[in-house]
Amino acid sequence: MDIALARHWVQAIAVAMDEHQDRLTQLDSAIGDADHGANMHRGFNAVLATQVSYRPDSVSQLLVKVGSTLISSVGGASGPLYGTAFRAAGKALPGTDPDAAELLAALRAGLDAVRELGAAAPGDKTMVDAFLPALDAFEEELRAGGDLAAAAARAARAAEDGARATVPLQARKGRASYLGPRSIGHQDPGATSTALVFGALATAAAAR
Repeated sequence: MDIALARHWVQAIAVAMDEHQDRLTQLDSAIGDADHGANMHRGFNAVLATQVSYRPDSVSQLLVKVGSTLISSVGGASGPLYGTAFRAAGKALPGTDPDAAELLAALRAGLDAVRELGAAAPGDKTMVDAFLPALDAFEEELRAGGDLAAAAARAARAAEDGARATVPLQARKGRASYLGPRSIGHQDPGATSTALVFGALATAAAAR
């Protein structure tokens, strides 16, 4: 991944958050504060605004900037969680253009940071339920000899499956956990937006 591809990824995320803002809001209305769609839309539009004049020397610097912008511009839990993920991933990358395996390792560092911050585990009905299977699928594709585009596409499908799999779960973390059994039957908005992030990576990688 080079800087141009990383920028394309960020742009694709912003487009996805714009297109799915209402859906994310509806999902969050059922089990949260009804602000996830607006927060993600605002955050990645702020990211795009900073990228206009920002000239990073590496993908690492670019992703750290994305994370810092999300933390400073998004309220609720999504800003700190997504911001932490991007910052941690960026800091884990080498100063040169990372290959697919290095990107995977960095994204795992991002997931680890999210889990540490939110104390969430698989099955808690959070973004982790889409993030973890996406990375596992990414790794499986690389081991099978696939390139970045193939790995990203497989990760995106796994993230979507993971998000859908949150429907029958009872939330154990976040605002939704206050609902107890009433959280069952609703798809988690954070897992859904995570699937959009991986879908955007697949879109960007396929366009190369």
